[in-house]
Amino acid sequence: MTQVLAARAGRITPEMEMVANRESVDIEVIQTGVASGKIVIPKNVKRKEFNCCGIGQGLRIKVNTLIGTSSDRDNIEMEARKLAVAQEAGADAVMDLSTGGDIDGMRRQTLAQANVAVGSVPIYQCGVEAIEKRGSVVAMTEKDMFEAVEKQAEEGVDFMAIHCALNFDVIKRLKISGRVTDVVSRGGAFLTGWMLHNNKENPLYEQFDRLLEILKRYDVTLSLGDAIRPGSTADSLDGAQLMGMIIGGELVARAQAAGVQVMVEGPGHVPMHHVRPTMLLQKRLCNGAPYFVLGTLATDIAPGYDHITSAIGGAIAGAAGADFICNVTPAEHLGLPTEQDVKDGIIAARIAAHAADLARGNKQALSRDLQMAKARVALDLDRQIGLSIYHEKISANGGNGDGSHSCAVCGPQCAAQVAAKYFGIA
Repeated sequence: MTQVLAARAGRITPEMEMVANRESVDIEVIQTGVASGKIVIPKNVKRKEFNCCGIGQGLRIKVNTLIGTSSDRDNIEMEARKLAVAQEAGADAVMDLSTGGDIDGMRRQTLAQANVAVGSVPIYQCGVEAIEKRGSVVAMTEKDMFEAVEKQAEEGVDFMAIHCALNFDVIKRLKISGRVTDVVSRGGAFLTGWMLHNNKENPLYEQFDRLLEILKRYDVTLSLGDAIRPGSTADSLDGAQLMGMIIGGELVARAQAAGVQVMVEGPGHVPMHHVRPTMLLQKRLCNGAPYFVLGTLATDIAPGYDHITSAIGGAIAGAAGADFICNVTPAEHLGLPTEQDVKDGIIAARIAAHAADLARGNKQALSRDLQMAKARVALDLDRQIGLSIYHEKISANGGNGDGSHSCAVCGPQCAAQVAAKYFGIA
């Protein structure tokens, strides 16, 4: 039984209890949210116990990160280190996007070592194996696609990005939209090429009920892949993106009716004035299903600093309704990320998520900021370290070496302390 069906039957699962405790909300909030499809708890029935997270309405915004091998860098030991760094930096979930080397072995390693939800994109492995066996991505078969989903579900993957909301209507709209960047989604590109070469409809759309049966069996959360997301700010909210959102909304309704957990992936490169309309459109079209944004990136011109551009957009997106933020690293648009890139990306995304949580009035976020302010006035360095998003910098720079603390800018004449003295609170 899936989390959705359990919630609708009035059952409280251990996963719902864990999420309620972590969010400091009544269990009924979680049960009602899961039953309605406005909250998801990615947890495959085959997966070992781990720190489950709830994603969606009324909960703190969660952060995802990406790891995985490729044909250019097949080093699963490095990816294991990235996973450890990601978890230590506070990622709530991780996606294994491997496209090279021992893809199965990499996924098994991730599932064994992760203490957070694990996601994947089955079409990646399917496409790579089609190249190896038959010489081209377009040589994939329908059977290959569904077998890849079932195989990864059987192994314990908790959520999967599957590009179902891509059909010939969307491609037709794309052709006439005058896009600058066309298709930037790798999974979307694989399927677009397959559809046009074989002159066949996307099997993941056409046989959506077959897909739902597999996901339901393992309680895999469907993440509707954004095959047509804008790859530049110039393409934001164009006709192709909107058509994809409409199709996505129809599929969300079918998934929710079937008792399958579902969230929706979103853009992408989005100028700031488009962020709120994009979030509102998705929520309206998709019955409030959780929104999983890839960024959003507020500008196209900052390669090497896209963890900053995405944090700007991600904070606005979260405040406007996004529930799950995929971090972007400084290596975006440049190459494969290092361990440090992963760490920097996660920290930037967590700052964005927390800033958005404040804007949404989340009680845990508001309390944490208030406690930090009081700790600063009290010169309580240990408390400040404990409350910080990531304590490394404050631990290294916050003290005088003798257990005392003074502001590096003000010195002994701390502005907060001078005022506090006269208010009797120092």
